[in-house]
Amino acid sequence: MKLISSACPRNCYSTCSIKVRVENNTVTGIEPHIENRATPEGPCIKGLAYVERANSKSRILYPQKKVAEGKYERISWEEALDTIAEKLTHCKENFGPHSILYFASSGMSGLLNGVSTNFWKLFGGATTTYGNLCWPAGLEATRLTLGANKHNAPWDLEYAKLIVLWGKNPAETNIQEMIPIEKAQEKGAKFVVVDPRRTPSTERANSLFQVKSGTDAALALGLAREIIKNDWIDHEFIEKNVLGFEPFKERVEAYTIEKVSQICRISEDAIRSLAKQIGTIKPMTLIPGYGLQRYENGGQTTRCLLALSVITGNIGRKGGCWHYANLQSYVFDDVKEPESYFPGCEHPSFRRKISVAKLGEDLLNIKDPEVKFIWVERGNPLSQNPDTNSIRKAFRKADFRVVVEQFMTDTAYEADLILPAKNMFEQSDIIGSYWNPYVQLKQKVLEPAGEVKPETEIYYLLAKRLGMDEAAISKHIPEPTDEAIEEYLNGFLKDFPELSLEELKKGPQLANSFEEIPFADHQFPTPSGKIELYSEQAKILWGIDALPDYVPLPVQKEFPLQLISPNSKNRIHSQFGNLEVIKQFEPEAYLYVHPLDAEAKGIANREKVEIYNHQGKSEVRVQFDLGLRQGNVVLTNGHWAINGAAPNLFTTGKETDIGHGTAFHNTWVDLKKIKN
Repeated sequence: MKLISSACPRNCYSTCSIKVRVENNTVTGIEPHIENRATPEGPCIKGLAYVERANSKSRILYPQKKVAEGKYERISWEEALDTIAEKLTHCKENFGPHSILYFASSGMSGLLNGVSTNFWKLFGGATTTYGNLCWPAGLEATRLTLGANKHNAPWDLEYAKLIVLWGKNPAETNIQEMIPIEKAQEKGAKFVVVDPRRTPSTERANSLFQVKSGTDAALALGLAREIIKNDWIDHEFIEKNVLGFEPFKERVEAYTIEKVSQICRISEDAIRSLAKQIGTIKPMTLIPGYGLQRYENGGQTTRCLLALSVITGNIGRKGGCWHYANLQSYVFDDVKEPESYFPGCEHPSFRRKISVAKLGEDLLNIKDPEVKFIWVERGNPLSQNPDTNSIRKAFRKADFRVVVEQFMTDTAYEADLILPAKNMFEQSDIIGSYWNPYVQLKQKVLEPAGEVKPETEIYYLLAKRLGMDEAAISKHIPEPTDEAIEEYLNGFLKDFPELSLEELKKGPQLANSFEEIPFADHQFPTPSGKIELYSEQAKILWGIDALPDYVPLPVQKEFPLQLISPNSKNRIHSQFGNLEVIKQFEPEAYLYVHPLDAEAKGIANREKVEIYNHQGKSEVRVQFDLGLRQGNVVLTNGHWAINGAAPNLFTTGKETDIGHGTAFHNTWVDLKKIKN
């Protein structure tokens, strides 16, 4: 038996360090790794489910060729690679390299993902995507205001006297964060939550402020007005460090408690109570989730919330920070998020990009050349990108589709050729985190199962078949050996003497650039060198108001129920939900509905109904939830359409106001009983 240090590479706040128990080339257990101060107690249920995931009988272990709709047969790697090389050559010679769509998402993080980009550069280019499905409106709002996306170390949270959790549910989606929250509570800290729904996290809180979804900015501006009116602001901090306070003060004058109460459907007394807590209890850490910036007004909403931390002086102090994204471990990135998502920063070979938010629409409309060949890896766009039906139509319009996958997902079923993807235990890689500050090694612990080849090896073999320059292959695509992979990773570490592969094999490491309390020196990398409540960049780059403001969502009359699709404890986006250990907790998709909304339509609890709008329709089982606001329904993120209802059957391809994010929550639906 071996116990090997590793880390979870999923797109998740926590990025837990773990120890993997291996016996006879089989993963048999996942254990905590106490060297990571942010994740000392071990992973969530999904991390523990890696044992099943690694050994699942449903895993794709061999190349598969489509022989009929929904039917695949095993083929050899020789046939698979020959077919792909032939198709790629045909497309490039007859239509140009941009007739190929290279689509990659966040299914597994790591520096080796750059090998994929290297291959397509050597190929001569491809059509790729810009933007991001997850968090860029909030990232860009933070960058415009503070100049960088970084926050206090996770363990610093225990020193806060007030913790405001706004639209986040860490008890399910970032369980490690509950450790310092509870330590802070033990020391007497107040813990309050702002959220349209009652969640497991709110059960730990002192109070819940149940805001109407999409109106968070109005509430934040109303709170700011009350804080300024009562002189609870930090005058010295504002004077020395803030640009635009006076015009911001004028802006919030319009957001009276009476007006905000009407907009947000929260009582006036509740608004006064929350304003007093934010204004008078210091230090305060404000922790916004990602859902509140997944509306059309998401960037401005984030700027409004961030202003509360700014005017109270809760930036750059122990226990006091804006706790949105921490990119301190992304030390190897030349261009950091969100700027890396923007069109214009790419290599010239990727000059043609389409929006991830509007993937289906853009693919259907793109010309000169049309996309003839689609390559998908580390992603499941038929489940996770908006407007599923348009994406399916666009995929079927292409001549040939290759999907690199571990399981038969919605997207895999659209493929002509499926290549088996490695899992996290079958190749070493270096990963960062957007919550904890550690650089970590996701260590290889066993040999690939079946005939699985890591993506780096697939690209190496394809490059050889396509006759790419040998010197270029040697420089940009590592040979398919463990030694070559380690040499490739060591190339990234050469500029960081404090980081070594040998030390990373033992556990997580901190780069020398790590700051436990960022912005403590009051140095802000903005154009003015100050925190910018007034941002000329916001106006120039995005065409929005230079000041934070509340922009109401479009009025929707035809469909009365607003659909939100938060993450849940059972999946990370569209991963893990297919595992038996997860199915025992959630055997099917449920649509969470307030009982009064359901009873008005004669719908009973646990009854199957039709959910629909102009985008699509599906059948789903209703689950009553008294913790929801009336008018909201919840279908959690990541369900596969092949198993029933999936949120993106109903979403439209719409970007957020800034950052090229995705406005998933600009979605309204209706329900009706299914006739027997």
